[in-house]
Amino acid sequence: MGKKAIQFGGGNIGRGFVAEFLHQSGYEVVFVDVVPQVIESLSNNKSYNVTEISDEGEKTKTITNYRAISSKTDEPEVVKELATADVVTCAVGPNVLKFIAPVIAKGIDAREADRPLAVIACENAINATDTLRGHIEGHLDKARLDTLLKRARFANSAIDRIVPNQPANAGLDVRIEKFYEWVVEQTPFGEYGHPDISAIHWVDHLEPYIERKLFTVNTGHATAAYYGHNAGKKTIHDALADEKIHKAVHDALDETAALIIKKHGISKEEQKEYVDTIVQRISNPYLEDIVERVGRAPLRKLSRKERFIGPAAQLAELGMKYDALLGSIDKALRFQNVEGDAESFELSKILQEKSAAEATKQLTELETDHPLYRDVLRLVEKVQSEFESM
Repeated sequence: MGKKAIQFGGGNIGRGFVAEFLHQSGYEVVFVDVVPQVIESLSNNKSYNVTEISDEGEKTKTITNYRAISSKTDEPEVVKELATADVVTCAVGPNVLKFIAPVIAKGIDAREADRPLAVIACENAINATDTLRGHIEGHLDKARLDTLLKRARFANSAIDRIVPNQPANAGLDVRIEKFYEWVVEQTPFGEYGHPDISAIHWVDHLEPYIERKLFTVNTGHATAAYYGHNAGKKTIHDALADEKIHKAVHDALDETAALIIKKHGISKEEQKEYVDTIVQRISNPYLEDIVERVGRAPLRKLSRKERFIGPAAQLAELGMKYDALLGSIDKALRFQNVEGDAESFELSKILQEKSAAEATKQLTELETDHPLYRDVLRLVEKVQSEFESM
């Protein structure tokens, strides 16, 4: 019997990143989604193309050997597939993990396989697999919790690949950055060994990779987006072509680099090379990444463990500089009422209806005695005052 992977989420990341590499390693991929058009399109087409973009040109790969099932209308079939799968991955967004957990729990409860199911959440969030596991455990048969690790193993991951705005009428085809990094912790698999997925870099300790990626790629990308939006730029490339914005991004990444070097023992030279590579990647004109797409979901991006507050809070605790990150936070607070982004409207509502102290607490979850709190509070007060006078 061949290898089988269940991929929750048939969107661009699911098809263009995760499924590409599962296919490359010989897995049959079973897509699970709730959107009828996605299921129908995947079911009616036996292949799709993933085009990797770089300054060296383009390379297209054809993805085959997949099926698609709706968890909304055919949950029993999804449970059967999970009961006999080798791997389950997901790219659905951190806020959706709680919705896919019940059916995964049913699939785990139904397993009688010799090897446990490998569960890997491929989300832009710290320890997303731990979050998913917490939701899953709440739906498992309580009488069998003591045997859970015989039926499933959970490994956190860090993913890094830019999926730009897609052309109109692209269908299932995905245009994606050539560069990628997919790092997964191997220790949870213990005596069973990790699954055979050649694209994954398996490590014993994931935190340095998660924080380096989140506080460099995501911090830099979002900083460029928010500064670019405020300056009326269309794409990230356009934003970074602006000397002031380019400097603001580098200044923010100098601060996060100082944290990563101190906390994780990465050399200054290695981190500088990593930062330079990241800035070059997100500046790529071939990606045509729209600033509003990169900046969407500002509430999540401003939250406690995310790309701005996360590193700034740690720097403040260490008594280190975080002025440039405050600039990024300031611009993120101004990402309001952007068409197509519900969180930007919610951000505007919070800042209009709450006091500065209430808004700061809700947005960042910073404790009032935290060394970063008063600086962020002042930014919130400033943005509220400026928007009130408009």
